[in-house]
Amino acid sequence: MRESNFDGYPLLGLRDAPDVEVIIVPSERDPAGAGEMGIPTAAPALANALFAATSKRIRSLPIRSLPA
Repeated sequence: MRESNFDGYPLLGLRDAPDVEVIIVPSERDPAGAGEMGIPTAAPALANALFAATSKRIRSLPIRSLPA
């Protein structure tokens, strides 16, 4: 399957995403935003979890199947 645009790109569903722990570090500085920071880490976290479970590295996205 080849995607032609973003609307045809298969995204990771929320039920398939790993738990992501976000820690907001206390600071005396003015707030600068902590909102959607967990989203970009979902794919690398999933790839690392798959590596931990299978010892096979995922080096490209989207993840279709594990490398042989």
